[in-house]
Amino acid sequence: MTPAIRQYLVITGNYWAFTLTDGALRMLVVLHFHALGYSPLQIALLFVFYELFGVVTNLVGGYLGARMGLNRTMNIGLLLQILALGMLAAPAAMLTVPWVMAAQALSGIAKDLNKMSAKSGIKLLVPDTDQGKLYTWVAILTGSKNTLKGVGFFLGGVLLMAVGFSGAVVAMAVALGLVWLASLFLLKQELGKSKAKPKFREILSKSRAINVLSAARMFLFGARDVWFVVALPVYLHTVFGWDFWKVGAFMASWIIGYGFIQTIAPRITGGQEGRQPVVFWASALALTPAAIALGLMAEWSPQIVLVGGLLLFGGLFAINSSLHSYLIVSYARGDGVSLDVGFYYMSNAMGRLLGTLLSGWVFQAWGLIACLWISFIFIAIAAFVSLGLPRHHESPQGSTQPESPAN
Repeated sequence: MTPAIRQYLVITGNYWAFTLTDGALRMLVVLHFHALGYSPLQIALLFVFYELFGVVTNLVGGYLGARMGLNRTMNIGLLLQILALGMLAAPAAMLTVPWVMAAQALSGIAKDLNKMSAKSGIKLLVPDTDQGKLYTWVAILTGSKNTLKGVGFFLGGVLLMAVGFSGAVVAMAVALGLVWLASLFLLKQELGKSKAKPKFREILSKSRAINVLSAARMFLFGARDVWFVVALPVYLHTVFGWDFWKVGAFMASWIIGYGFIQTIAPRITGGQEGRQPVVFWASALALTPAAIALGLMAEWSPQIVLVGGLLLFGGLFAINSSLHSYLIVSYARGDGVSLDVGFYYMSNAMGRLLGTLLSGWVFQAWGLIACLWISFIFIAIAAFVSLGLPRHHESPQGSTQPESPAN
């Protein structure tokens, strides 16, 4: 086993462990506070700081990763998630909206430090000349992460019913603490540390390709979260009458399948990347929420329309996400890679923040169908913006990479 593969496995293991707790915590918060009588908009507001601090973290975190090393930013992310879980283990009387929002803020910082570190780290472990391997490794990391996030959704629903909210967060904090201790000793000390000591003003990207891709990413993830974060689980519980464990199991299954499709995306796209496949797959995705909305408006069987539409949406969204995740790692500079990746995931967090707020507000005011139409509009914008991507892109050394690398 080469040193690069060993580091890849450590990074992936950290990412997996973090993702389990992140997915479980999201489901715990949505279902627990819905049971306490919180409205969809109030639940959405609990996640505002989670997403807002994710925006800031990706910008500043990319700079810190280049200055300090990705091993440190990843370990800081793990530690902050443990602290956030500890805050939520407080007595029920302390779990006020400001307290939960503060804990979610810590969790948002932690999540994006962890994600930025993991995605940036892979760039440094694969030669720039092997774009096919880079696409495959990024797809495996991203897909497996989302599969485990789905497991986390299910875990959150089960733990809520089995040991309650406080017991669940304590158990996750202890497990993640063990992972953090192992990571302190296993991660390479100087991974991702820039030789050039970047200045703070360099956190904003100067690359047109990265700016265009970041804008498309913002609308893509806003389109998912506008109906997936709050509207969907509340709809399944209130309209379909599903129990908490059933809601958690269904959303877990969706995320697991979505993650699996991400891992095999290079096979589905034939190893192609660049403007043409990104625009094509985004256009195909845009039709899905529109079709679901039309089916619900026509009063067809809502369970068949929603569940079937979700499966199709998940598969197409997975391919779009995997293409985007590969392209940002490929476009990013070799030295100070975390700066470019951090800027890109700042846009990702902006999209999630926008989608989360709209998910609570629009669902409460107009219902799920309105959320689906906004999703359609956002994806159409993402497809249009993607027309600005270059047909070819350059490696950090300046050599032009082909649009269709060998897989």
